[in-house]
Formats: sequence, structure tokens, C-alpha cells
Amino acid sequence: MALEITKAKDCYLYDEKGKQYIDLIGGISVCNIGHGNTQVINAITQQANNYLHVMVYGETVQSPQVQYAHWLTTHLPPSLNSVYFTNSGTEATEGAMKLAKRYTLKTKFVSCKNSYHGHTQGALSIMGSEYWKQNFRPLLPNCFLGNYNEQNTIDLIDEQTAAIIIEPIQAESGVTKSDKNWLQQIRDKCNKTGTLLIFDEIQTGFGRSGSLWSFEQYEIIPDILLLGKALGGGMPMGAFIAAKHIMDSLMANPVLGHLTTFGGHPVCCAAGYAAAQYLLDQSLIEKSKDKLDLFIQHLQHPKIKHINHAGLWLAVAVADFETNIKLIQYCLANGVFTDWFLYGSNYLRIAPPLNIYDEAIVAACKVIIDGLNTID
Repeated sequence: MALEITKAKDCYLYDEKGKQYIDLIGGISVCNIGHGNTQVINAITQQANNYLHVMVYGETVQSPQVQYAHWLTTHLPPSLNSVYFTNSGTEATEGAMKLAKRYTLKTKFVSCKNSYHGHTQGALSIMGSEYWKQNFRPLLPNCFLGNYNEQNTIDLIDEQTAAIIIEPIQAESGVTKSDKNWLQQIRDKCNKTGTLLIFDEIQTGFGRSGSLWSFEQYEIIPDILLLGKALGGGMPMGAFIAAKHIMDSLMANPVLGHLTTFGGHPVCCAAGYAAAQYLLDQSLIEKSKDKLDLFIQHLQHPKIKHINHAGLWLAVAVADFETNIKLIQYCLANGVFTDWFLYGSNYLRIAPPLNIYDEAIVAACKVIIDGLNTID
């Protein structure tokens, strides 16, 4: 697309010519509270005035880290009480995989086809598509792919499995919801085999799916939780979270079993904490339900095959990728910023800021419908 964005505010982007775009991507679920949030900017400025990088290995106590970790654990089940901050979601995946191997003393991993957990070599090893992996082999051995919502994934879990990593709502296949009974069977199998259950909520976290964490909708608690995207309030940040007795296995043999120079950077923590507070203080998750309904109401067209959705997160199915790319190009030309999904090229992505204006929703939907009427 090569758009040169020079400014962003609320749910709008502006290019170098001053053209306005309604943002329906939200930085791939990064900008859940919109662009240019005053509370986040103030938190960044205040922390930058105090200090930037110091040391993150424990030699110094950095209050933004402690403050944000406390907020996270306060809003999570009691068993998820130890936070390891990273620079990104894929680094959270890497850390969690190392933690699972260290804690269980096993090396086998199970994941699902069409899953996306990052692009570094460990994360790529459990990537749900051979297309993305084939030119980077050899990758980690002993990684196995099952089918999402199918029994063969459960069958892959055995006593040699360190962890299974699941997206409770699979993002890049086009907002595919997991079956609650399937997830419960996975939880039960993990309990029986001593396997850790890792939930990847890098895209679904912070209200994107209609609740603060999507696993709340399934009443199943993971052993390790992965966060990223919206975690930093627009700043680069990820985290893996587990019970302290599990996380403590990284403390010895070797000492400092996982390291990251900039993980939990104080400015990122300050920004993320401010964004998380704003998300809840403004009831953005609750309000997003009406915004979803508004999208559904205005996205009615014969060329729309169906719409997958979870919270304010929609995958709008059209006939094929050719139709979709024409629609995306029409949207861009007419001031709506959107794209497709990694494994769902016929799905139009809608993941706007949770506080997108109602009038922007109506305007964006009109452009989409006009586009469908215009393209062949």
C-alpha cells in the first residue's frame, strides 16, 4: 500500500497530502483505544522525563514494570500471577516455549493449522502453515500440527508433550472461534499428561474479542498466557504470564534462563498501563458490543457470503481474493484503511479502535457497500 501516514488521531489516519482514512485495522489490534490518546501520551512524556532505559534484569526496581504487572495480575485468575515482559508477541511465544521446556523437561509442542504465533524461529516452528516455514528449515524438531476444533489435535497431546499452544479465537484464519467443549477436552488432556496449556491472546487480549481476555468466555484457564499487540498502548511490548512456581524454573540451571535487554521498558510499561486503565475506565469493551451491531446492520450485501465476528473484530467473507483486493483498493481510494487475513485472503479485516465513532462506522460501511456495488 505504501501509504505515508503523517498523523493519526482517534480512529482516523492522515497521509502526507492531508487525506483522511477511517482506520479499520487498528495496527492489527494494537490501537484498541485509538490513536493519540491523551492519557497515554502524558504517561509516555512523564516517564521519559523521569528515565528511559536503566537495567531490566533485577538490579534495579523500575516502578512502571511493577505497577503494570500488578494491574495485569489483578485482572487475571490467581494462578496467572507472574509476568515476564518482552518486546513483542513473538518474543512472548519464544519465552513461553523455553519456559514450557524448562518446567516440564519435555520438548514436544502441539499447535494448530492456520495458527499464527510469530515469525522468529521458535514461533515459526509452531506456525500453522508450511508456506511460511519451508524456506527456513531446519526449524525446531518435535513440533506437530493438528486441526483447529478437531479431535486429532487432542490425540497429539501425550506424556512427551511440553505444551500445546492455542488461540482461543484463531485470528488469521478469519476470526474463527474455538469450540468450548474442544478446549475443555484439551485442558483435561493436558492435566492428565502433565502438558502445559498456552493460550495465545496476542491479538484477542484487551477487549478485542468482547471480553478483557477471550479465555474468560470459555471458562478455561491456561497455564501460560501470551500477550502483545495492545499490551503497550501503541508502544512495542509483549508478555508471557504464568504461575510463579512455573516461572521460577527459569531462575536456575542456568541462572537467568531467559533474558531480554529492553523487555518491560519503563516507557512502554507506562504507556501500556495508561492504556489499560483507559480501556476499563471508559467501558470500551462494553460499548463495543453496540458498535459491532452497527457494523453488522450496515454490512448487508449479496456479495457478502458471511461475517465471522468476536467482539469488535470482524472477518467479512467475499467470493475470493481477487474480489477482496479490488474491494480493499476501492476502500483505500475512498478513505477507508483495511486489508485481509493471513490465512483468509477472501476475508476483509475489520479491527478498528474499540472507541471508533459511530458515524465513522456508518461511513466506512457505506464505502464498503459502494465498493461491492462497483467492482465486478
